Amino acid sequence: MRDLFRTYPVEARLSVVLFLMILGLSLATDTFLTLGNITSLLNNNAVNLIWAVGLLVVLIAGGIDISFAVAASVVQYVAAQIFMGIGGGSWAIGFLVAAALGIGLGLVNALLIHGFRVISIVITIATFNAFFGLLMFFTKGRNIYNLPDWWTDRIFIFERQAPDGSWSELNLSVAVMLACVLATWALIRLTTLGRQLYAFGDNPEGARRSGVNIWQMQIVAFGWCGMMAGIGGLMQVNIAQEVVPNALYGRELDVLAAVVLGGARLGGGRGTVVGCILGVMFVAITQNGLNLLGISPFAFQMIIGAAILVAISSSNLSFQLWNRSRDTEARLKENAT
Repeated sequence: MRDLFRTYPVEARLSVVLFLMILGLSLATDTFLTLGNITSLLNNNAVNLIWAVGLLVVLIAGGIDISFAVAASVVQYVAAQIFMGIGGGSWAIGFLVAAALGIGLGLVNALLIHGFRVISIVITIATFNAFFGLLMFFTKGRNIYNLPDWWTDRIFIFERQAPDGSWSELNLSVAVMLACVLATWALIRLTTLGRQLYAFGDNPEGARRSGVNIWQMQIVAFGWCGMMAGIGGLMQVNIAQEVVPNALYGRELDVLAAVVLGGARLGGGRGTVVGCILGVMFVAITQNGLNLLGISPFAFQMIIGAAILVAISSSNLSFQLWNRSRDTEARLKENAT
């Protein structure tokens, strides 16, 4: 247990906090620890977790992307036009189209960052506004309701009826979320590209000198984030059963908060899929718990803001202490020789 806290301090601390939150809410309310509420939490936050693992890859590589939620809205609208143009489509075509469109928008960010040598947050702020402005210009803010049946039909991977007649169910978005989480874990933990992403995020100049292709790292990071944005947008339509141009506007901040709370360092080089899951769970349970307790939703923003400040400050402190210990160890070795 001590080794776990030493190796993954943020993830371990967040696990303890989540356990205490779950225990407290289960004692304070009769509805929190019920199958219906748990399945509802999973359904409502599946898309956020899909986006979160995409953003995690960008943060590991030392970048930041705040345009992914708007990119998902663009993918929804363009995909709807494509499906109507080809006369329907299918889930297989839908995933291919959404992933391809998302990757394309992600590569726009990578190309601009690499071409102009500007920090990623500035570029993604620009593309955030450009994507949203173009979307609202072409859609004029109108919703799209006439969608293919395969896209709007509810598909459940789990269903159970409670004695009181209520249903607990998990929809397709949860299965897709699990696939995206596993794919991201495999990318960053089992591949050479994943190791290079960590190295590039931790020390870009050192990684470049050791032969890591900077352009390739940016393509992988922002392309992956774009692909997750597109897939998340596809699943959001299945949940909402309509395309609403501005429905996803603003959700990027909740996802960013969750990933940072899960231990991903804004400076790059650190972050885990487990931490990402824990961060999304923290945000989701906090919001759900406040709703069940009848507390004002404005309190949610205050709590998340304070939690982000604590996470960032503790992450920076840990990073500084690690650097000092590493420097001290190096000096001791030099003295010993």
